[in-house]
Amino acid sequence: MTKQRILSGIQPTGDLHLGNYLGAIRNWVEIQEQYDSYLFMADLHAITVPHDPKALADNTRNVAATYLACGIKLEHATIFVQSHIPAHAELAWMLNCITPLNWLERMIQFKEKAIKQGEDVSVGLLDYPVLQAADILLYEPDQVPVGEDQKQHLELTRDIAQRLNYRFGSEKQPILKIPTPLIRKEGARVMSLADGTKKMSKSDPSELSRISVLDSNDTIATKIKKCKTDPTRGLEFGNPDRPECNNLLTLHMLLSGQTQEAVAAECADMGWGQFKPLLTETTIAALSPIRERYHEILNDPGYLDTVLRDGKEKAETIANATLAKVKQALGFAPMV
Repeated sequence: MTKQRILSGIQPTGDLHLGNYLGAIRNWVEIQEQYDSYLFMADLHAITVPHDPKALADNTRNVAATYLACGIKLEHATIFVQSHIPAHAELAWMLNCITPLNWLERMIQFKEKAIKQGEDVSVGLLDYPVLQAADILLYEPDQVPVGEDQKQHLELTRDIAQRLNYRFGSEKQPILKIPTPLIRKEGARVMSLADGTKKMSKSDPSELSRISVLDSNDTIATKIKKCKTDPTRGLEFGNPDRPECNNLLTLHMLLSGQTQEAVAAECADMGWGQFKPLLTETTIAALSPIRERYHEILNDPGYLDTVLRDGKEKAETIANATLAKVKQALGFAPMV
């Protein structure tokens, strides 16, 4: 029986953090035997905001190494670099030409980031949901693993695909497959260590707001020691007045592999002075093997080159076939 295909990617804008790991990568690892996975480094998306061109290539390779170190297996997954496959940018332009501007202007993440960037906001930032749609639709996935905050973008992808199918295809012969979201309930939205009401983010200027997957044991201990808490003794899930408490307990639950009920019982009578060392121990135990495997991979650059070259060849075959279907439907003259 043929496996269903899934597709996902992460921007290579620095070391990946617990939000990336618990909200995305670990989910990919857990379900990889059930699906045919296509996982990429979204380097074209990484330049929609100011970036360091000297770091982009290294960051891209580092993210690929992190995928592998976290447990992604090549017998189940194809790992590739977005910019290595020109079909992403080419399909994005075609989708631009059928996507109404007001669909993009109402996207929540654009509104939030545009406020931060002011006059420096780029057309690319407005338009990146269309590129994201091209990323997804090129590989005709059955499902797309997304967090709750990305669900709006997948809905836009579905709307764009349906619009193209309606205008240029038929009900019996749609041009593009319409993917469905695959949403992980627990850990889909890991919050900042500095503010439990905000998502953990690589763009936060404070390093203390996040734990990177590759942080040293000492750095992990320091960040947890300094993370924001509250004055209430006794720890509990789900209290809206205690967002940091809920976030830190959730991290312990996910990293330790325990149930919410078990963690609630274990920590109910704890103070922060007892809990923080426990969370530190749990985090180090979960991340140390990943960090060690990551350095092994980077110390063998030829292996990583082979992974990315093979991934490009496999992904490009599918992407180019989809692009050809779209170009034919839109009426482009075939190459001779």
